[in-house]
Amino acid sequence: MSDTEIRALVAHDAGIAGGWVADQMPAGCGIVVAGIVGDLTPTPEEVLQSDADVLVVACAQEPEAALALVHWWAVNRPARPVVVLCHASPNGFVGRAFSAGADDLMVVEPGGEASTEASRELVFALQKAVARRSTPEENGAGLGAMICVLGPKGGIGKTLTSCNLGISLVEMGKSVVLVDLDLQFGDLALSLGLTPHGTVYDLATAGGSLDAGKIDAYLAAHSSGMRVLMAPTRPDQAGAITIDFLREVYAVLRGAYDYVIVDTPPGFTPEVIASIDASSHICMVGMLDALSLKNTKLGLETLELMGYDSQRVRLVLNRADSSVGITHNDVLAILGRPPDVFVPSHRDITRSVNEGTPIVSSHKRSEAAKAFRALATSYASEGTGAAGKPTKRSLLARSGA
Repeated sequence: MSDTEIRALVAHDAGIAGGWVADQMPAGCGIVVAGIVGDLTPTPEEVLQSDADVLVVACAQEPEAALALVHWWAVNRPARPVVVLCHASPNGFVGRAFSAGADDLMVVEPGGEASTEASRELVFALQKAVARRSTPEENGAGLGAMICVLGPKGGIGKTLTSCNLGISLVEMGKSVVLVDLDLQFGDLALSLGLTPHGTVYDLATAGGSLDAGKIDAYLAAHSSGMRVLMAPTRPDQAGAITIDFLREVYAVLRGAYDYVIVDTPPGFTPEVIASIDASSHICMVGMLDALSLKNTKLGLETLELMGYDSQRVRLVLNRADSSVGITHNDVLAILGRPPDVFVPSHRDITRSVNEGTPIVSSHKRSEAAKAFRALATSYASEGTGAAGKPTKRSLLARSGA
């Protein structure tokens, strides 16, 4: 990619003129239209020979051809993004475009001249798409690490792990933000003794573009110095949080904090899959019981099917000293790998959750606190930055989102 400008290749059907797209790039915006193809079924040579940094697919009449072109580009030019322009369309075109591999999508009004605001949004969409695909070397500085805390089963300690891991990293001098992705029944606020004022729902419905300053206004401040993006206060507000919105939030947060920790709900929902894709590390949490271990094994197998780098997956076994007839050798046999961290039971863990004071703060010398600090140390020793992981199309295409 050029250090001074973004080169865009435009492919369009008869419903949106390529010249119209080019006209939306004002002088000095940093984007140059490197080529215009008046067809959504160009020959591979026409596209592959282009040195464009981003493909713009402008579609109003040929949605199937547009989707095929998006998918072709995503497969053959995986390091370079594609942005789709379309008129408001039915039949799930937006979701299908993202599943095909689109990095962003913008709805444009048919005919006439675009507004200054629409032109600004298009320029921003292209800049954002290219920036997201740039490697740390291209950006000049690495992004912060993003740790996605997973657990296919509920009630196994994901929120407990997220809170204690976050505070442990703060104690090491790291800047940390927690994101509560349990959009219907999130408990991060309660676990940290915080009162929800601004939530992710409020941020999503505020309108306008996202930047670090705007997001900061919706983050709660914990006494440790950690920041928290809280879940909606009502389950019916969850629908306002889209996958594309989450991607944008994660990109901004990773640029502003050393560590972004995402506390997820049970299962591999589209929102969780999008978070896995955006993450640099996975923390899989399980418990010492047969049902939890079975689900943990399925979770690890799912990550493997997605192509996620196993070296970036930490395995935490909660209540690891419980006497339930399952030994640590049994755990190894079931999961196929040993846990990285064993969190023992502690009589004050439940009390610490009820009081909103994580165990690493309320009982600093306990074995449970030491285990969470060991987990934090393992992440801190690797540093921050993007890791080798699958792109979003390989994950979301599987989910059908």
